[in-house]
This record gives sequence, structure tokens and C-alpha cells, in this order.
Amino acid sequence: MGVIKVTPDTASLISVCDMLDDMKSESSYTSSEEGCGGAGGGERHAVLSYEQVRRLNDVMDEVVPIHGRGNFPTLHVRLRELVAGVRARLEAAVAAGGAGVAVRDVRLNGGAASHVLADRAQPYSDIDLIFTAELPTARHCDRVKAAVLGHLAALMPPATPRRRATPAGLKEAYVSKMVRVNSDGDRWSLISLGNSRGHKSVELKFVDTMRRQFEFSVDSFQIALDSLLAFHECAQLPIGENFYPTVVGESVYGDFDEALLHLTEKLIATRRPEEIRGGGLLKYCALLAKGYRAACPDKIKTLERYMCSRFFIDFPELGQQRAKLEAYLRNHFVGREEEALKHRYLTLLHGVVRESTVCLMGHERRQTLALIETLACRELCARAPIMMPAPMGAVGGMGAMGGMGMVPGYVVCVCACAACACMCACECCRVPLCPA
Repeated sequence: MGVIKVTPDTASLISVCDMLDDMKSESSYTSSEEGCGGAGGGERHAVLSYEQVRRLNDVMDEVVPIHGRGNFPTLHVRLRELVAGVRARLEAAVAAGGAGVAVRDVRLNGGAASHVLADRAQPYSDIDLIFTAELPTARHCDRVKAAVLGHLAALMPPATPRRRATPAGLKEAYVSKMVRVNSDGDRWSLISLGNSRGHKSVELKFVDTMRRQFEFSVDSFQIALDSLLAFHECAQLPIGENFYPTVVGESVYGDFDEALLHLTEKLIATRRPEEIRGGGLLKYCALLAKGYRAACPDKIKTLERYMCSRFFIDFPELGQQRAKLEAYLRNHFVGREEEALKHRYLTLLHGVVRESTVCLMGHERRQTLALIETLACRELCARAPIMMPAPMGAVGGMGAMGGMGMVPGYVVCVCACAACACMCACECCRVPLCPA
């Protein structure tokens, strides 16, 4: 006997066909250009299996901590309750403290969506949520921000003095990043909650229109949450193999099955990387460091050149490049296993920039390569300590042999670079580790 998917209240939940039609009509990604392997020719939507719905339910049932700065308490909230609360605030009337915005649907995006869909475990550092809504003016975006901060205030423990829960105080305490885009057909905003290293941050994205919603096929998945949220509102029984809601996923890359194959087989594919801010260069090298390989090896060099060109268009100054790289390392390599990949990541990035950058002058290219080398050296320094004999004068004065010998004692050199091997200068650990 086949599995029967029973909904708690069929009148209150959308049918599968209606859900698919709604997702098709609301998707703002409409390009038909074929990518590697012919993306765009297959069906971009799929109904999730029971195992995938169960994993989705586990993610949405997770209690996430939203850490506050200073004396603000950590807020612990179940993810599906956070989504429902934010949505209710958005749709509430302005007079009642809401934003007065109609939310079309809510979706799970990014690494968490990939984790739900993949057969094997997929670690993810952030929880990305998309609220699709009409945001015609800047005033609507201001209302959205106020509604989110208002919901955070409602989550604070009752004993917290209300005078501390001002919008400015809440923003400083709980918001790690806030972005607003309204140009060239893009109209969306982002509020990132949580700023404690080692913990997942929750990114709330409010989208009216967004031309580019993915970097690579493996991060192109979006899962509609409305039916799952409605299930928990109506159902009296927990999710089971014969009793679970119909949930629809979408790949905005274009072909759901192809994108899922790329995720399962750890393949890299994208289209028009020149449209991505930064070209997708940093994410591409992160995928390489994690064992992914090109889905179309014969096209990857061309894609690498586009990635490098767009990256240096968006970040032309060396200071911008340093800030972007350091932020990427800090935010996307979280946890012991991930941090161990940083040196490999920078080595791969160095190789791609060296081989595929065609848009820089020679001295600019050398500066960027030197920056990557310095960061790579620092990462190696942090992970591979070795003992080196101290040279003359490094530990307590001159030795024997007419001042040319080595004094007793050792210093710690942790990079094992050629400079340290020759007892020369190593900029990354000159002080206090390397005697040179």
C-alpha cells in the first residue's frame, strides 16, 4: 500500500497543483539561458519526500539562540515560532505595531535548504529565510525593520526593563548585519540576527524583486514553508510517515533534479557569474576546498575568468579585498573542521587568481597575490607549530664562535615558510614568534 499524505485540514491548505502554480508565478528568476548541463530545460519544482519533510521539520523545530551584545540577554526561540511571529508582525496593521505588508510566502534558502534535500549530512552555518512581499517604497522597508525589532522586543524575558528595548538598542544588541537594496530592478532588504561566533545566525531576507537569487546550483534551493507552518497550526498529531504535509521545493538555478544531482555528487555549476556580486569567486574556492569539482571541466576556466573579473570590479582596492577576504574566512569557516580548511581555501584562491585574472595591471595582481599569501601564512601559523633553534641575539645575547653562533634556547615558529626556514623575515609572525 502506498504512502498516504494526509493534511490536517484540506480546506485550509493549498493543493499541490496550486502550490506549484503559486511558486512558478511568484518566482522572480526568469532567465532561460542554459547553464552547464542544460539547466533550465527540466522542471524547477519538486514535491519533497517524507524523509526530506522530516528533516525540514527538525530544522524548523530547532531552538536557535539569538545572542545579544552587552547586557542584553540571549533570546531562545523555536525557528518556526520565529517565522510565524515575524510574519504576523509584518501583516499586522501599522496602527497595531505591524508593517501592514502582505506576505506572499516564506521560504527556507541556502545551506539549511541543501541540508534538508541532500541524502548525506550537509553542514550549514546560517539559517536563511526569505519572506516574499510587496515593498514598493523605502517607507515599507522601514516598517519591516520596525516590525522585526518589535518582535525581538516581545521575545525578551519579562524581567527585562522595557526602557532598554528601544529600536536603536535592539538593533545594536541583536542585529549583526542590515542591508537594503533598491536599484536596477532589485528591491529587497536583509536583517541578520545573532553575532556570536560558533553559533548559527538567522538571516531574514524580505524580497520584493531580486534578479539573482543564487551563486551556484548547489545553493539554489528554496523550500516553501507555508504548508508546514499551517500543519503545525492545525494538526493534533506529530508528523509521521503516513501523516505529513505536502511541501514543495524549487531550484532557482533552473532544473531541480540537475541541481540536486550536483549537490549529491559535489559538482560545481553556475550561469552568468558576472551577474553575482563578487563573481562568486570566494564561494567557488570554498566549494573546491570542500572537495567539490567542476560539473563541466571544459568550461570552468572561462567561468573562472568571469568570476575574477567581477570580483575585482566590485572590490578594486586592496583594502576592500582584505576586508572581504577576512570577513569571508570569519563567517564561512565556523567550527573545528571548517577552520582547518582555511589554508587550503586560500591556496586554491591564490591559484585561481594567479591563473585566471586578466583584468588587473601586473603590480595590482602581485599585490592581491601577496595579500592572499599573507593570509594563508597566518592560517598555517595558527595550526602547525614547530620548534626552531633561536638565532644569534634572539634569546639572550650573542653566542660563542665570535658572535656568529647560535645561543641556547628555542623559539616557536609556526608557519614553516621558506623565510623562517632560512631564519629570515616572516611578516605574518615576525613579532613575537619569529626571531627575525
